[in-house]
Amino acid sequence: MAAADEVVLELDDIQSGALHERPSPYVGTYLLLRIDDSADGRELMRRLARLVAAGVPGAEAAQTAWITVAVSYRGLEALGVPQSSLESFAPEFREGMAARAEELGDVGPSAPEQWEAPFGTPDVHVAIAVLASDEAQLESVAAQARRAHEELPGIAIVWHQDCYQLPSGRTSFGFKDGIGQPSVEGSGRPPSNPHERPLKAGEIVLGYPDETGELPPMPSPEVLGRNGTYVVLRKLHTNVAAYRRYLRERAANRNDEALLGAKMVGRWQDGAPLAVSPEHDDHELGADPARNNAFRYGDDPRGLKCPVGAHARRGNPRDALDGDGSVNVRLHRMIRRGTSYGPPLPEGVLDDDGADRGIVFVFAGAHLKRQFEFVKTQWLNDGVFIGAPNEADPLIGSHHHGATDFTIPQRPIRRRLTEIPPFVTTRGGEYFFAPSLSAMRWIAALGGSGEDDERDAP
Repeated sequence: MAAADEVVLELDDIQSGALHERPSPYVGTYLLLRIDDSADGRELMRRLARLVAAGVPGAEAAQTAWITVAVSYRGLEALGVPQSSLESFAPEFREGMAARAEELGDVGPSAPEQWEAPFGTPDVHVAIAVLASDEAQLESVAAQARRAHEELPGIAIVWHQDCYQLPSGRTSFGFKDGIGQPSVEGSGRPPSNPHERPLKAGEIVLGYPDETGELPPMPSPEVLGRNGTYVVLRKLHTNVAAYRRYLRERAANRNDEALLGAKMVGRWQDGAPLAVSPEHDDHELGADPARNNAFRYGDDPRGLKCPVGAHARRGNPRDALDGDGSVNVRLHRMIRRGTSYGPPLPEGVLDDDGADRGIVFVFAGAHLKRQFEFVKTQWLNDGVFIGAPNEADPLIGSHHHGATDFTIPQRPIRRRLTEIPPFVTTRGGEYFFAPSLSAMRWIAALGGSGEDDERDAP
């Protein structure tokens, strides 16, 4: 039962995609749109506001499908949002991801100059995610999204990416993903980690107190900012063959290969955490949502069970940093969604087949800089916070500072992996804002009388 002082979220005004779990497995499509005519763009917002899901998913949530809509800074400009409102958004959002690429470690093959069009250009205005539990429902909802911009010549689709989650929940690297999401106060979702209380709502949704007890900075007017959230979209190509070859060449046998992979990730492939099962995979543990996130790292300061530099531990150190009091981990939590795209590389194949495959990562939170950007630059790309300046996240970290090592603590002698090649290349990304339903209607009314447009909605 919720505490008496727990915040009450206005769930009927908040897009469901940020707070609630997707069906599993699922299929989906991401679309990017360009707005060439502001009136058509505002009509699009009016139509989409009628399609976006809000509220608490019902008992049949796994059999539903839904649409999530987000708008970039350039998109808000194209929609005719007043300059005073544009200037009230977070500086990182106004700059856009491409302008901050070097700081994020997106250099070399991952630099914006190498990104897929239209990423890194002013043409990325609206992002639409359509997700469903099966192809039939996906097509049904996608058809509604298509009708929302049909007969609007000032709207153009500039990019799309089909995506999916396998029944196993595994990504292209072969590891189960989506474990360890924080619960959000007032969302109706209980925490999967009994050692962790729900995050304050203001860490994810604007207009509510965050972990500092304060209201996060919010775009103005209030109807535009309240109940919205910032969204980060990144398309990441994964070199699965290079990853498999690296493990194979350094492992004594297949069991050692599986262990090395688990040490780099922080979990076994089926999702069992090393913090609970450090010596061997435990399929039942990995499949049990009541147990596979119920752990801490504080009892393993040296990383003998789970290396301090492992991917999962870097992304969420839990209580491991509580000792010195220098970092409040809760200030850097966010909602993370990983979605696979492209054909899986068949099991056992060690040579790249040239197919484009990888992960579309989506992050949602109220603080772009101290959530996504902090975790990316300080925890994933840098090893200073764990006393290993020559190490980055072994799976997705940037190697632009020469951080190519990974240490596996063990007795009597630690094991060190060196010359880790990059396994992930950024193919594009952008910062977006997912407005509330009220904000979408407010945007739709800009430039008019404030009344709904009389044109037929889909």
